[in-house]
Amino acid sequence: MTRKYDWGKLANTLVFGALSLFFLVPLIWMLSSASKPENEVWTYPIQWIPEKWNFVKNFKEVWLGKVPFYEFYLNSIKISVVVTAATILFSSMAGFAFAKLRFSGKNWLFGLLLSFMMIPEQATLVPRYLMIKYMGLYDTHSAIYFLLMFSIYFTFLIRQFMMGIHNDFLEAAELDGAGYFRTFWQIILPLSKPILATVAIIKFIWSWNDYQTPLIFLYTKKLFPIPLGMQYFKEEFATNISVMMMASLSAILPLLILFLVLQRHVIKGISLGGVKG
Repeated sequence: MTRKYDWGKLANTLVFGALSLFFLVPLIWMLSSASKPENEVWTYPIQWIPEKWNFVKNFKEVWLGKVPFYEFYLNSIKISVVVTAATILFSSMAGFAFAKLRFSGKNWLFGLLLSFMMIPEQATLVPRYLMIKYMGLYDTHSAIYFLLMFSIYFTFLIRQFMMGIHNDFLEAAELDGAGYFRTFWQIILPLSKPILATVAIIKFIWSWNDYQTPLIFLYTKKLFPIPLGMQYFKEEFATNISVMMMASLSAILPLLILFLVLQRHVIKGISLGGVKG
């Protein structure tokens, strides 16, 4: 039997494959520069494979040098993990309430909640700053947790997914005597793993890369996450591009690994959460 080829699909694969290689060029250049001595970074034509490998020396300069990169790294891990876990908990609880519970004014309240997404984040900076100062949380990681752990967008995304879970599961749980919390914890959450994985990945990446919130609400150097800590590298190693590239590579490496390992959950969760409702 003659095999039929989908030439359109093949053409799309080749085109997007070429485009992906094009967008990977800066990353490849970063990895190459991080492995070179400083005097080889700006050679032309570009030497993608270094003649002299300086990877270990640059690595030690970043992690064991004058700038405490490991402190910034640990702060970023701490903030991202706590904020991601809290966002999953609160957004899933709110999503469950809006998707499955019956109470007066639910649709009106959900519409009001979505309307807040139209307010630019910058417009609420001053009220948030005053609130954090009043609560005594300024210059603490608790301020970052409090400001980032609530998300209307992820509440909407989880609610849309949970709308697609059949009500028969809830009715069976009710017949077995399960309350709202047990139904949510033992039935709804396990069925919502794809969207929860999506929320976890995206929120972790957003928290890891967030620059504005720590910039405004933190001023003690030891509390800085990587986005602010990189400014010290820029000041200290402004002329040493190879060390700067090693620091940048170290900063994005966890995100690359996380996305490459779990990217299928992101695609699956967004597609399922976007079409159900």
